[in-house]
Order: sequence, then C-alpha cells, then structure tokens
Amino acid sequence: MSDQNDPMAEIRASFFIECEELLEALQDGLQEMEEAEDGSEDPETINVVFRAVHSIKGGAGAFGLEALVRFAHRYETVLDEVRNGVLHPDSDAMKLFFLAADHLSDLVRACRDETPLPEETSEELLTRLDALLGDEGGAEEVAPEDFQPMGLSLGLDLPDLDAPTANHFTIRFKPEQELFATGNEPLMLLRNLCDLGTSSVRCNLADLPALEDLAPETPYIEWLIELETEAAEPEIRDVFEFVDGLCEIEITGAAPEQGPTEIAPLPEELSKALPEEAEPEAALPETLEPQVAPPPTTAGKSEERESAKDTGEARKGGAAAAKSVVRVDLERIERLVNLVGELVINQAMLSQSLDEAGLSPHSDAMNGLEEFQRLTRDIQDSVMMIRAQPVKSLFQRMSRIVREASAAVDKDVRLITEGEGTEVDKTVIERLSDPLTHMIRNAVDHGLEGAADREKAGKPRAGTVKLTAAHRSGRVIIEVADDGAGINRKRVQEIAVSKGLIPPEIQLSDSEIDNLLFLPGFSTAKTVSNLSGRGVGMDVVKTAIQSLGGRITINSEPNKGTTFSISLPLTLAVLDGMVVNVAGETLVLPLNVVVETLSLGPDDVQMLRPGHYVVRVRGGFVPLYDLGVMLGYRQQRKTEAGAIVLLIVLEDSTRAALVIDGIQDQRQVVIKGLDDSFYRAPGIAAATILGDGQIALILDPADVIAGMGHMRGADLMLSERMIANE
Repeated sequence: MSDQNDPMAEIRASFFIECEELLEALQDGLQEMEEAEDGSEDPETINVVFRAVHSIKGGAGAFGLEALVRFAHRYETVLDEVRNGVLHPDSDAMKLFFLAADHLSDLVRACRDETPLPEETSEELLTRLDALLGDEGGAEEVAPEDFQPMGLSLGLDLPDLDAPTANHFTIRFKPEQELFATGNEPLMLLRNLCDLGTSSVRCNLADLPALEDLAPETPYIEWLIELETEAAEPEIRDVFEFVDGLCEIEITGAAPEQGPTEIAPLPEELSKALPEEAEPEAALPETLEPQVAPPPTTAGKSEERESAKDTGEARKGGAAAAKSVVRVDLERIERLVNLVGELVINQAMLSQSLDEAGLSPHSDAMNGLEEFQRLTRDIQDSVMMIRAQPVKSLFQRMSRIVREASAAVDKDVRLITEGEGTEVDKTVIERLSDPLTHMIRNAVDHGLEGAADREKAGKPRAGTVKLTAAHRSGRVIIEVADDGAGINRKRVQEIAVSKGLIPPEIQLSDSEIDNLLFLPGFSTAKTVSNLSGRGVGMDVVKTAIQSLGGRITINSEPNKGTTFSISLPLTLAVLDGMVVNVAGETLVLPLNVVVETLSLGPDDVQMLRPGHYVVRVRGGFVPLYDLGVMLGYRQQRKTEAGAIVLLIVLEDSTRAALVIDGIQDQRQVVIKGLDDSFYRAPGIAAATILGDGQIALILDPADVIAGMGHMRGADLMLSERMIANE
C-alpha cells in the first residue's frame, strides 16, 4: 500500500510536525533556564522542558521508534530530577542539556527521513546524562513492551483499594473520532490515570450497536473510572492535556470522610447501562512505565496544547486563547500567491484601459476601480501574511551553530537573540539559513578573541554574539554583531594585496577595506580548520543575500566589535515601485529607496572631471549618474541641465542622484524572477509585467551604484573637499 493511501503515514507525518514544535518549545525552555539568575529557574519553565521531551517519547513509542524512545526516556529521567528539585543544573549541566536537545532533534529527523541513527553520539550523551544522576551503570531502560501498538483491547486488573488516599474522583472519559484519527490510544491514557493512585475502571458498552451496524471509525464506548489519589484535579486533567478537544471528560470529586475508604457507587443511570460482562477489574502490569504520554495531536485543535511551548503565557498564569490552526500544503499557497500576482497585473491593465478611455475621475467606473484596487491590495497583503513566518525557528538553529562553533575553537560564547517574532517571507527564511551559518561561524572564529586576550582587553572571558531582526522602512533588517576586537583593516589590506586581489598602490576607505572580506578566495585565517581558512564563506554570503534582493553591510570599531547588517525585502512576490523611462526603455525602481525627485537647473550640476558630475542638494553634493549610460543604453550627454533626477538613499546611507528621462507612475508590481538561462546583468534584479502587457526590468539601485564603485569613491572624496572649501 502506498503512503498516499496509508492513513498511518499521515498520522506519522503529523507526529513529526508536532515534534518540531515540541523541539522549539524545548529550546525556548532551556534558554530561559540558562538565563535564569542565581539558578532560580521558573518551575513552569522546567515543566515545559520536561513535557516537551516526555511528549516526544510518548508519540515515538506509539510508532515503535525505539531508539528515539530510549534516548528521550533517559533525558526525561534527568529532567524529572531537576523538576523535583533533586538536581540543580550548573552551567556545565545546561550545556549538556542543550547538546542532548540538539541530539534529540537529530534523532527525530533521522526517524522521519529513515536515515541511519547516530548511535555512538547517543551512547556518549547518555553516559554523561547518567553521570549527572550518579548512575555509572546506566539509568533504567524503558521497555519496548511498555508502548503498546494501537488497537489493543483493554484488560485492567485493579490493585487493592485499602490504602488510604486523600481524594476520591469519578471520571467519565469518552473518546471522539478525532482522537483515534490522530494516533492517540485510550489504553495509555487509562494507564497514566491509574498510576496516580488506586482505581476501578468500567467500560460502558450501552451504545455499542450490533456487529452488522457497527461503523469501524466511530467510537461507541466510554470509560468510567473511580480514582482514589493524593493528586489534585489539575493533575488528573494533565493526563488528558494532549487530547483536550478530542474527547469528552467529566471529573467529579469529593474529599474522603473519616474512616475506611470505599469506592463510591456509580450514578444509577450509568450503572443500569453497564452490561454485567463489561466490568473487568485487572491489575496493571508491573512493568508499566509511568507517565507514558500519547503522541501529540495534529493541528486544528485547541491552542491549549501549545502552552507547553509558550512559557511567557504560562508564567502569566493565563490560559492561551483558543484558536484554530490549519496546515496547508505549500504548493497550494504558492498557487494562491501566483493567482494574486495575476490579479494585480489584471487590475493594472484595467486601470490603464480606463485611463486611456478618458473617463472622468468622478465617474462610477473610476470609483469602482479605486475600490477594486483597494480590495486587490488587501487580498495581496493577506496572502503575503499567510506566507510570512517568524524568524524564531531560524534563530534557534543558529543557537546550535554557536554551540558547535565555540566548542570547535575552544571559546566560551553566548548568543543573544532579539526580534524572534519578526515575520519574513517563508522563502527568505529558508534561503537565509546558509548565509547566517557562515556569518555566525565567522563571528565566533574570527570576530571574538580568545579568553586570555579578552581579559587583557578588560572584557569578560565569555564573548557575545548578538542576532537581531526588525522591520524597518518596509524591509527586514537582520544583524549579526559580536563584541570582539573588530576588523584589523591593515592586515586585511595586506592579505588582499598578497593574494593579488587589489593593486598595492590603491588607497581605500575603511568601508572599502571592510568590503574586501566579500571577495572570492579571501580569508584572514592563518590555518585551515573545520570552520575557516579555505577562502569560502563571506563571498557566498554576499551572493546569497543579493539573490534575495538584499544587501549586506559591515560596521566595525577596533576593540568594540563588528556588526554585519542584512537588509531584505519583506516578500519576494510583490514590490512597490516607481515606473520610469530611460532612453526609450521602461524600468522599475523600488519605491523605498527614492526619497526625492529633482529637476536640474544650469547651476545645480558641477563637473568634477570630464564625465563625472555632482549635484547640489540642500547645501551638500551628491554624485550624479546617468542611468541610461550606466546600463549601456546611450552615450554620455554633453550636459545634464534640465534632466529629471531621482535622489536615492541606500541601506548603508549612501546617497546618489540618478538621471532619468521621465516618470510614468508609482504602482505595485509583481516580481517575476529571471531564469538562470538569462544573462545576469549587473543592476538588474528581476522583471515584471505592466498594465499594458509590456515587460519591464526591475532595477537593484545598490547593485547599479556598486558597479560604479571606483568612480563613487573618488566622487565622494571630491564632493567632501568641495563642501569643505565652501
């Protein structure tokens, strides 16, 4: 039977999706435990960490993933000691917990992809975890038979009820169809419930139809449990935490009276409904592993299940507001995005047709067009929100990179993250992983000094790498900053000269020296290591960021550190652009870089040298470039007087004035990526289809200006001299 027709395949896939969410909650909880001052961890945070591992173990057991169950069980045992206050983790223990969480993630992915499991690493980590408990011989193993496959009948022998307990509860438990569809098993729930104390379980078969009328997927039975326990009602409800909304649960209870404890009779109406033969009372197996959780449920249920990963809400003590979550195949979302793109194009075509028809701006058709434009924009924004995802998952992956890189170079490094809730297009997040990995490793290996050097410089022994994300001016800004020694610009220039990357006599500014780090083959590493030294890294970063329509800049101060800033578009699907004419060609510039339009007079332009001009703007001078000449559309004109100029400001605050022939419109355009078979001309980012069906190229102003870098540096220095002379 193929996976497409196998219902268990879908349940299994849902389990692994839930595992990703639980692993995210695990990382969040460990991070908060590590940041807790004086070891005063929040008990709820510890519970979140424990429940995440516990839930992964329970779900893995239902699918027979024994290696995953074994590791999670031993990891859970140590966390249980922390939860009970027996073990107080120090910094070394927390590092081990993070390593165990990383390995647990590897095991989940290996089980999902059916790839070989890293057994040697498992044994090493399990030995270290056992050592925390002082158990040199290894912790108690979880027996595979403790995890029963789905569909077994329930036979329960109940223990003696003579032992005194504190509370008596009557519990009615009736599964709904969704409980079985999501891979949960009532047997495990009842076992966990019986572990809380002394119990009596009865099965109500009153609604069970005749065999010929029975629908296999419909649950007909319910269970009635009498429970004597010292646990309170919230602990009983915790047993059903992961099936909340998938079953009917009624819990009634009362404090016991003085004297011998007896089981209260069932309600009369329920007692009549119970067949004589449907009252098994068998003892639970002695080998039953306590607290075996059912596998996590799929999306679309109450968000209370997600409280395990939302520690902030847990600390506030407020229940998470219920909301529905629907998982949709990415292909469907991509198709919707494409359809919205076509809608935007057709809206532009309709708008242009009505403009050419000469209709009055106050006509019903034009008013209807304005409403249509507004609705189109709202639909486009909503679809983009569907694609948007917080960068939290990406940042958590970087936490692991920091741990591995710092261990490789024997440095104590702390990662600080901010803006994890910043939302970015899903495609951007997926393609940012490799560039950020290179940058994080670069910060740990090259940016931060060793512990001895940091102490000499009056810094803490532990270095800090800060990873932040924020929305700014319609773009996403991601920064990787370290508090290291900064860039040794003299050494960088010497290395670039020795490798033949720049001529020896060239004079470079600080920013231009910093940008040498992005040259292919450049490396400041003295030896080749697992992290660096092969001349591959920062040039790959720059290429990857540019392919996303972004820019990367460097800001470094000696003995204070270095910051790499990445500026990215919010989405790769649409763009607010300015449509302009240049030498008979129609081009589109991103609207967010255009700050002003100018019309040049005879006295506004000054020539620095033949072919190089600056324009006076509010007491300063800005390099002037003819866009048509830069793109190869025409030759340099004798004078720029009377031309239309766009004043642009890039992410690194670089200003430039671009000469164009005319401005058509400001509109939202759909980005159409250029196929790899096309020549990747400098300055051309993508293309779009305008309202009249014409194809227009979308420019990357930063790339256009970067192509004139040798001119720009000289022009800026001459401009500064002109300002100083005035």
